[in-house]
Amino acid sequence: MRNNSRSRGVTIMDVAREAGVSPTTVSRVLNNHAHVRPDKRARVLTAITRLGYVVNQQARSLAGGCSHVIGLLVHEVGVSYTGEIIRGIEEELVAAQYELMLYTTHRRKTKESTYVATLTRGMTDGLLLLLPLNPQAYLETLHRERFPYVLIDHQGTNEACPAVAATNRQGSYDATAYLIELGHRRIGFITGELRLGCAVDRLAGYQAALADHGIDFDPDLVVEGHFQQPDGYAGAKALLALPDPPTAIFASNDVSAFGVMDAVRDHGLRIPEDISVVGFDDIPQAAYVHPALTTVRQPLEQMGRLATQMLLRQIRDPGYTGERIELPTELVIRESCRPPKAAGERSATGQRRYRQGYSS
Repeated sequence: MRNNSRSRGVTIMDVAREAGVSPTTVSRVLNNHAHVRPDKRARVLTAITRLGYVVNQQARSLAGGCSHVIGLLVHEVGVSYTGEIIRGIEEELVAAQYELMLYTTHRRKTKESTYVATLTRGMTDGLLLLLPLNPQAYLETLHRERFPYVLIDHQGTNEACPAVAATNRQGSYDATAYLIELGHRRIGFITGELRLGCAVDRLAGYQAALADHGIDFDPDLVVEGHFQQPDGYAGAKALLALPDPPTAIFASNDVSAFGVMDAVRDHGLRIPEDISVVGFDDIPQAAYVHPALTTVRQPLEQMGRLATQMLLRQIRDPGYTGERIELPTELVIRESCRPPKAAGERSATGQRRYRQGYSS
């Protein structure tokens, strides 16, 4: 983002040139029109962030006390996880006649704090924070100043933080238990960014499922990642190089799982004949990779919707401070898992039972 003096000179025409679209398309994106191609919308939002373009809402805010703009902080745009959540956010904002101002932090904690300070100085009426890395730096201030905010896929720093998340621990437990019931005993696990509570909860669910099924936890089977495809690839390579490699690998998100699948193929192995793979999130691509990925579904669009509804209610009702909502996850069984070769019919029976017990 540019400094304030420069950003005031940035126009819609500048954004249009940067994004390679027409000024009309920029205007439609700024006003949350539904009929904009996703790739063009992403280019416009990226250009807005890069140039530091600010919608001329500050004068309107000073005049009427309300900007009708909601701020959203995300790590990055252009990934399906973020896109699905933004879809839910946008639909609620369009219905409420609010606009969305998006800031991308690129996983830099200092940017996160700076952008929060910028967005809360009359530019927006409320703030949505998607997987923040450094919330302790500013949540107490937001709470003290009663500035409306909601966390998405993050539980915050205390019980007073308004948040919408999913049952990350239970989802991870279910996926691990499914693999165990198929007959797997050596299950590799690739973590997410362990500074985030959702990643910690998924690791905890994996460990709990092992313990409940009488399987000792082996730290050699856990590789730290950051929810990125290269991390999944590198982690799978490390796991497959072990003297006694796993027969299944559970990645903490689908994007990492795609990296795992690439590494397995590069290792000369087949999925699921030689090794099973599981992801987490159920982004749209999970159903279309080959083989289709077994994964844990998070209700991403619904998370965005509920968080936006909660935020708008805070804005309209100063006495409402928000709440904590945890939505259920669901194991979605597709084609990337099967019993290990040595498991035999006993595990095949377990597979049939799980297919009946979980939705696909």
